[in-house]
Amino acid sequence: MLCDICHKNIATIHLTELVNNKVVEMHICQACTKSKTKGIEEQLNIFDFLVGLTNNQEVASKKSKLLSECKVCGLTYADFKKNGRFGCANCYQYFKNSILPLLRKIHGSDQHRGKYPTDEIVGRPELKIKELRKRLELAIQLEEYEEAAKLRDEIKKLEELKGKNV
Repeated sequence: MLCDICHKNIATIHLTELVNNKVVEMHICQACTKSKTKGIEEQLNIFDFLVGLTNNQEVASKKSKLLSECKVCGLTYADFKKNGRFGCANCYQYFKNSILPLLRKIHGSDQHRGKYPTDEIVGRPELKIKELRKRLELAIQLEEYEEAAKLRDEIKKLEELKGKNV
C-alpha cells in the first residue's frame, strides 16, 4: 500500500482517527511520518499515554523513583513524565528499571526486533532487494507498469552486484 501523502513509498504506519464520528484511516511512509509527528508531539504527551498502559500497582511502586534524578543532567523522572524526553544519553541507563516495563508492555519486548534503518539497507543489498520486490509487487497490483519495469531493472542490477561480491 502506498503512502497517502507522497504516493511514492510503501506505507509502514497505519493511523485510524475518529473525525466527526467517522473513522478515517491514513497510511503513511516513514519519511512522511517524521514530518507529521512534529505537530503531533505538541498535542500528545507520549509519557501520559505510556503510563496509562501500565497497571496502577506498577505506577504506585515506582512513585519513589519519580523523585530520583539523573546524576549527569539532573533530569528527574517526573520531568521525563512531563515532557516525554530524556535530558541526556545517561538517562536511558539511569531510568532503565522504570522504562523497561513500559517498553515490554508496548512492544512485547525490550529488545529491538523491527526493521533496519534505511542507512543500513544501503550496505546490505539483500535488504534493498527485498524492499524493491515488495514495491514491485505493489506497482504491479496498481497497474503502474512503468514503475514496475524500473523496479525490475533495479532488482536485476542489485542481484548482479550481489552475485559478483559473493
